[in-house]
Amino acid sequence: MSAFRTLDQADVKDKRVLVRVDLNVPMENGRVSDATRIDRVLPTICEIADKGGKVVLLAHFGRPKDGPDAENSLKSVAAVLSQHLKRPVAFAPDCIGSVASDAVDALKPGDIVLLENTRFHKGEEKNDPTFVAELAKLGDIYVNDAFSAAHRAHASTEGLAHLMPAYAGRTMQAEVEAISKALENPQRPVAAIVGGAKVSSKLDLLENLVKKVDFLIIGGGMANTFLAAQGKHVGKSLCEKDLLDTARRILEAAKTAGCEIVLPGDGALAKEFKAHAPMRIGDVDHVADDEMILDIGPRSIADVERALKSARTLVWNGPFGAFELQPFDAGTNAVAKMAASLTDAGKLLSVAGGGDTVSALNQAGVSDQFTYISTAGGAFLEWMEGKSLPGVEAIRA
Repeated sequence: MSAFRTLDQADVKDKRVLVRVDLNVPMENGRVSDATRIDRVLPTICEIADKGGKVVLLAHFGRPKDGPDAENSLKSVAAVLSQHLKRPVAFAPDCIGSVASDAVDALKPGDIVLLENTRFHKGEEKNDPTFVAELAKLGDIYVNDAFSAAHRAHASTEGLAHLMPAYAGRTMQAEVEAISKALENPQRPVAAIVGGAKVSSKLDLLENLVKKVDFLIIGGGMANTFLAAQGKHVGKSLCEKDLLDTARRILEAAKTAGCEIVLPGDGALAKEFKAHAPMRIGDVDHVADDEMILDIGPRSIADVERALKSARTLVWNGPFGAFELQPFDAGTNAVAKMAASLTDAGKLLSVAGGGDTVSALNQAGVSDQFTYISTAGGAFLEWMEGKSLPGVEAIRA
């Protein structure tokens, strides 16, 4: 990929630095239930503050429909961010206008302020030039540290980069470098694991990957559609019967490209979709009418292991089965531990991303052992699909 500007090239001392971060964290009963995204932006915030910059944080939260509302305010997130930073974070109840400018004017070098949810203004998602100009008045430099929002050409994720000196924050830099190593200039052979429920949600991804990887390992509900496309009976398993021709087309494209498709040969078969449901390990050629394939079996795990041991690079998006229900987490856990072990041994560069994938790797206890775990969902997927991301393109040198 072409180079992009990072904090290494930015002089932030005494400057007002507009930093776009992702603070769209899950909340339960008014409390942050997972602070991963907060922790990811701490290095950029601390570095700018420690170098004497005045840190002005921009972020969205939730999907507000008609302007400001208490449920989608970032005020409660400011307090949690302050705890994680171990330094004060001021809060301004708007992101433009006199309220915001007064809060920014009050900053001294090293101070931090979080401005209210950018999506409280319709100009944010419309990338409205007037709204972009209002935001730009608040800063001298723009830093984008929100890779997870980089697939959207919004005012705070793309528009600002055209009005101000623009740089990548450390999380953005790490994300782009890790994914580029895995997909744009990888060590070969490359393996990709694509799981999840539906082929329809990952058609572009599958069609891009068969041209780029050496092994395409398909799991989860989408594997059933490919099995059915090969003429196998999948019982009452999740299966998109209207996409059988599409699955056959992808299988043919893989053959033409020299990409080996790895599909389950056996699975955990059950009659009910619930935790601890009675199940048996069976061949995918012998699934009863009233059974569902809810996980991969030992033979399938061995097939994945063979592919991973042959690979030097792995990209992973989506679990193998109903990993949220025991014992149907066994396949995902086994493959996760295997990939982590190969990464630890220096035999594999492993990059994973997507909400369910991150949850599954956390559940398997191996997140820290992967080369890189992306907290981005849509942006990670679109990058894997081969699409350019507006927020990344805008900060290229």
